[in-house]
Amino acid sequence: METSEIVRQSFLRQAKACDDLGSPFTARLCRLVAGRLSDNTEVGRQLLRWRGDPTSAGDALALRLAGALHALVRSGRDAGLAAVYPPNGDADEESLWAAIDMALRRDEAFILEWLLSPPQTNEVRRSGALVAGFLTIAGLFGKPLVLSEVGASAGLNLQWDRYAYRLGAVSWGPASSVTLVPDWEGAAPPKANLVVSGRAGCDLNPLDPSNAADRDRLAAYIWADQADRLQRTRNALEIAAASDLRVDRADAVEWLSDRLARPQAGSVHVVYHSIAWQYFPPDLKARGEALIAEAGARATMDAPLARLQMEADDKADGAAITLQVWPSGERNEIGRADFHGRWVKWKGWSAA
Repeated sequence: METSEIVRQSFLRQAKACDDLGSPFTARLCRLVAGRLSDNTEVGRQLLRWRGDPTSAGDALALRLAGALHALVRSGRDAGLAAVYPPNGDADEESLWAAIDMALRRDEAFILEWLLSPPQTNEVRRSGALVAGFLTIAGLFGKPLVLSEVGASAGLNLQWDRYAYRLGAVSWGPASSVTLVPDWEGAAPPKANLVVSGRAGCDLNPLDPSNAADRDRLAAYIWADQADRLQRTRNALEIAAASDLRVDRADAVEWLSDRLARPQAGSVHVVYHSIAWQYFPPDLKARGEALIAEAGARATMDAPLARLQMEADDKADGAAITLQVWPSGERNEIGRADFHGRWVKWKGWSAA
């Protein structure tokens, strides 16, 4: 298959994902690009001759372009594009494509610069799936949690204990400007005395929640017709900025090696990630898996280790929420969740 066709197919697959995740506008945009993009512009040539992997599992090319166009709208640089973007009504396809095509020409340098960087998202609602895992860990060990998040972006999901939750019939958390209410299926999450005694995160390109340009960048990757996500993210950014916690700029394996080498007696060290590990190169994932397994072999009941993941697998219904704990090494799929955290199918921990 020619590169241009692979690129078009990647935009069509992203369109379906956007439909599934509640963004009909971004789905329309992706389908229009898939069907109408040509090599008559430099942006079109760069996209259709993409040298990497354009798919969502690789360079996420469709999301790069969607982020660039949304950034143009949010910046006020392109009034014509803003006129056909939410919340300004539902433009017909001809008007929408005409505005996109003009932006590809007029804002060429801006868009090409955006295409160089991978999308950065920090979906706060994923904490609604992760929190039940943290409660499970606290219930298993009865110790404070020390958190280490890889792929943490702006660190919004490092702040999960500062959000309020309604998980089925159970409410948890403090009064907060961020309240997460996923559609909950299954038993209630466990009750536990949950205390966070330390937290840190790393990312290759961390975003600073107190920096206006970084906040704008994060907002640009949120789909334009999802105003609730934009507001939720704004609120979470305020919480993160007030905490003074900043995500470390670091390679995940080197950072984890340092974190796992530090003794955490009296606490559970929790390594976690959500829709991040799957994007790491195979060699990096293999090194990370070996590193965590080695740390697990050193774990004791006084200094246990846990790994909580929310990542895609080969199943169609969202992402798997998996938990592994040491020193026992037991591992369970404790639930499944929508990629954006809109729903959770909770299974819970089953002791071996």
